[in-house]
Amino acid sequence: MNDQKPAAPVMGGSGFLRIRLDLAYDGGPFSGWAVQPARRTVQGTLEQALELLIRRPIRVTVAGRTDAGVHARGQVVHLDLSRDEWLGLNRGAELDPAVALLRRLRGALSRGLGELSGAIEVHRASVAPVGFDARFSALWRRYSYRIADGPALWDPLGRASTLWHKHPLDVGLLNEGASQLLGLQDFRSYCKPREGSTTIRELQRFEFARGSDGVIVATVQADAFCHNMVRSLVGSALSVGAGLEPPGWLLERLLARQRDAKSVLAAPHPLVFEEVAYPSDSGLLARAELTRALRQ
Repeated sequence: MNDQKPAAPVMGGSGFLRIRLDLAYDGGPFSGWAVQPARRTVQGTLEQALELLIRRPIRVTVAGRTDAGVHARGQVVHLDLSRDEWLGLNRGAELDPAVALLRRLRGALSRGLGELSGAIEVHRASVAPVGFDARFSALWRRYSYRIADGPALWDPLGRASTLWHKHPLDVGLLNEGASQLLGLQDFRSYCKPREGSTTIRELQRFEFARGSDGVIVATVQADAFCHNMVRSLVGSALSVGAGLEPPGWLLERLLARQRDAKSVLAAPHPLVFEEVAYPSDSGLLARAELTRALRQ
């Protein structure tokens, strides 16, 4: 991205430009993504910073909501601005509005966060293609989860983003159990259902690998996730990896389609929203319409 003044942007039918923001955040200081009264949240902080710049209330749409304490490295949101609001971001300077928005937004976020400055970083701003929706156009989301299974692996410098598990875990057992959950399934047993929403999701990846540092990293990817789904999947898998339950137990729980006393959520702080994928520009609108129909 350069500092040259761009050509005039193409307007949508509504007269507004859809702006895409790519961002990352440390979820530790926040009560999750979504706005909550009297609580510091990522969405609330971002919207307050945008309101300071645009001088009106701004609402953003996110690719994937995250729970309290959960981090993000590859989060995406969109917002809608008028042509005048977009072009006015550079305050008359010969500067790309996207560059101006990044610079000014970084300052507004720093002002709003105070001592927590840097907990939210917007890395990219751009005019989104026609039909883009940060949530409904997404093809899939990917999370990671770090687990240090034993005191010898407990690194104090990484404690804010790694689970310290007291007992050794068998990666082979973890993967044997996790592989049985792949595909289009009803994950009611592994989520907290929301009224009016489906719990059917396509789990595309659920796997564990031990890195060169000895830490186990879980990768969980799906077309979308229900509330608490990733933490529930990992929390249940830990019982299998520790030898407390057989690998087939994860599938048994899935088929039962109910939450019970054995439904355990893994701690939120090692969970990171890593990436969200979208189709080519020509397929954005069709994907959004299809997703809306499926979710309803």
